[in-house]
Amino acid sequence: MLTTLYWLTQDLRIDDNPALMRAAQSDALLCVFCVNQRWFNPHRYHISSMGSHRWHFLQQSLDTLSDTLEVQGQHLYIEYGYPEQQLIGLIARHKINRLVCSRQFGSDERKVLKLLAERFPKLDIEEVDATTLYDQTQLPMTPLQLLKGFTPFRKQAEQLPVPPPAQAPMSLPRPVLRAVSIQATPEWIPGSYRRPAASQAQRSIAAIGGGERAGKDHLRRYFESTLPSSYKQVRDQLDGWENSSKLSPWLNFGCLSLRRVAQTLSQYEKTHGSNESTQWLFFELLWREYYQWLALAQGDKLYSIKGISNKPQHGCLHPERYQKWCHGNTPWPLVNACMRQLKETGYLSNRGRQIAASCFVNELGMDWRYGAAWFEHQLIDYDVAVNWGNWQYIAGVGVDPRGGRHFDIEKQTALYDPHGTYIERWAPDAPEPVLDSVDAADWPIA
Repeated sequence: MLTTLYWLTQDLRIDDNPALMRAAQSDALLCVFCVNQRWFNPHRYHISSMGSHRWHFLQQSLDTLSDTLEVQGQHLYIEYGYPEQQLIGLIARHKINRLVCSRQFGSDERKVLKLLAERFPKLDIEEVDATTLYDQTQLPMTPLQLLKGFTPFRKQAEQLPVPPPAQAPMSLPRPVLRAVSIQATPEWIPGSYRRPAASQAQRSIAAIGGGERAGKDHLRRYFESTLPSSYKQVRDQLDGWENSSKLSPWLNFGCLSLRRVAQTLSQYEKTHGSNESTQWLFFELLWREYYQWLALAQGDKLYSIKGISNKPQHGCLHPERYQKWCHGNTPWPLVNACMRQLKETGYLSNRGRQIAASCFVNELGMDWRYGAAWFEHQLIDYDVAVNWGNWQYIAGVGVDPRGGRHFDIEKQTALYDPHGTYIERWAPDAPEPVLDSVDAADWPIA
């Protein structure tokens, strides 16, 4: 008898989920999501990985998935602790002979799979391409070739057919366990995280909420409008609900399928016509795709201060500068507005992220990895490959042939907030007149 454990990660949906379809080819099925205790512990960058915005979105996504699985006679088992320990226990107790999961692009998750393979040599482990546009077998480039940059990848990937999305499976195998055990929320999840997300403003990601239903509704509303036809013209604006697709949270949790989004975009172009904006939307999907496979090729180098360029870096961590940047109390009003919006809502525009990251690296002269870790903690749409890959790009240790990005903050303010509307909304108070009151050793500056 084939008994399968389906380890859910960034694939929290039923529709077009090849990993679930593969797992369903079994006699009995155990669907498991692991809430990793490490997400809530401060790591080497002095901040936890999981912030409250993403935690609430994740809980909503799990609730929706649980309801959907119940309709099909299955259960979603949520395990709290360390994934490798929880999975080892489940595999041993329930005589699991196959583990199925979506392909893992983060090195930490890959280490879990390696550990399971070593612990259970006879366990059949199958990784399925359920979170990308293309299957690994379709890729036109080797991992080494990916290091040459995005443009060569894009030119070849644009010629590839995107696999069509598949419908949800008609039925699922019987559950391995029939009784659903309710676990109490562990004490290591901060009490403050149990309150609703801070931003419940109308037309905000927090107000829409996580989960497959919410993601599908948002996808439908966006492509029922004419906004995709003007995306390129407004994508660089700092604020405003209609200035980007806002699909990233549902994509990065796997509540939406990238292939379903690509199909919906293609249908939109057939009805409304293709233009530079609709083409740019697909271009953005390719950027996300590229970062996934690049992260897989890099492994732990994704978090190295030298990145993949292996260039010496001189960034440090200046505690006062770091705190001022995180909480939006720098001498630059535009940066303050970006950082306060991020902290309040868990979201920041692409342009805002670039400006804030450039300030951290270039004006503040700090180790880019601490900035990346703060974004990881705050962003509701955090994705390991996209976040750390983009920070490498800004810091000049990634795949950018120009060696990084340095944004002139005054010029960016004049271009994207000429009337001060964005700054007035998010950081109306006067900025700090000076950057430092102490030096890097915490000695007062006279």
